[in-house]
Amino acid sequence: MNSTILKTASNYLLPILLLFSIFLLLRGHYHPGGGFVGGLIASIAFVLHSFTHGTDATLRLLRIPPGSLIPAGLGLAALSMCAPLLVGQPVMTGLWMEDPLPVIGMVGSALFFDLGVYLVVVGVVLTILFTISQYSE
Repeated sequence: MNSTILKTASNYLLPILLLFSIFLLLRGHYHPGGGFVGGLIASIAFVLHSFTHGTDATLRLLRIPPGSLIPAGLGLAALSMCAPLLVGQPVMTGLWMEDPLPVIGMVGSALFFDLGVYLVVVGVVLTILFTISQYSE
């Protein structure tokens, strides 16, 4: 796409949308949001960049193939899901740190599960959309 306005706007919107997606990820275990919604917002940010700058430029910006995020996210989600077994608790029992971290709040296994979902959603959406866009060029 050759719109100067959209190219300029996408350069400013990419970091803002990524920051918003991280906000949704971190607030997900307290309020609505979480890994799925945050991952969709992050994917939208990269798709907007891809529309304006091209798929190859966006893949260079990502530095890793989006398909590699899928097994990393699945592994992280599985580890956080099974971690309570190490302390004698049932699977998917929430484990929490005793003291909250500044800015983030209480950190527990739910946050790591959400982070795994976040990575899977970003990986799946970008892999599908970038594959479609590369075949249509």
